[in-house]
Amino acid sequence: MTIFTSENFQIYNRSFLFGDAVRVSFFIRNSELIMAEESYFFLMASMRKMRMNIPLTYTLEFFQKLFLEKIEEMKILDGIILFSVYRNSDQKTPQKSDVSYFFEIKINDDILSLQRPIKLDLIKEINVNTNILSNIRVHCPENIYAEIYAEENDLDDIILLNPEKRIARSIFGNLLFLEGEILKTPKTSEGAYISPLMENFITFIHKNNLAEIEPSEILPFESQKADEILMISDEKGIFPVEKIRNKTFESRRFSEILERWHLEFEI
Repeated sequence: MTIFTSENFQIYNRSFLFGDAVRVSFFIRNSELIMAEESYFFLMASMRKMRMNIPLTYTLEFFQKLFLEKIEEMKILDGIILFSVYRNSDQKTPQKSDVSYFFEIKINDDILSLQRPIKLDLIKEINVNTNILSNIRVHCPENIYAEIYAEENDLDDIILLNPEKRIARSIFGNLLFLEGEILKTPKTSEGAYISPLMENFITFIHKNNLAEIEPSEILPFESQKADEILMISDEKGIFPVEKIRNKTFESRRFSEILERWHLEFEI
């Protein structure tokens, strides 16, 4: 179930015409916003990177009030708010154009819990960039191509490489590779997304010495050396990777870590 709401949404906006928008997720758990501050600051950073004019009304308190009113009105327990800000087509130059927003609330299982296991493969005929816009949620034709490729090949997601043929991310999120006591993640300079959800999870692991975190440059074959792989998506949730080609993976350690992470939000 998805609930849509907007601020003066018009078809002929620059998001519809040119993909001139940024997208950030906010998270609902037990009818409350969690990690709201992290998501808000990511939204502000994303808008600045796209050189958007940020309204003075766009404060953390503004968004908390906006979302909590909708959560209470719709009696939502758990979900993901997919929030988009786009530049208006208002006869001004892009530099001076005002912005509007649109958001949808996707009813979801607990954002902190493991979803169903997924199957991945990698694709070589396209790659993703590694510039400052590669780390935020903007229009990305490579994602569209890869999503169709995944559907045609009975896959849940695709591993996307950067121009150096190293692992950047998947279509929907970031990949975490657990090998022994080492947890490797592609660096943002490799094309990985900035993710408030993943950063909170990684910070928890580091704070509690549950694994040694290594932001890395990861070649595709190294994925086969991992004991467990996790895909964290701000837009979909957290998924254990069950299979990449002929290699299958467990999810026991990640399940245990996630159970401990839950307790951080029960206080």
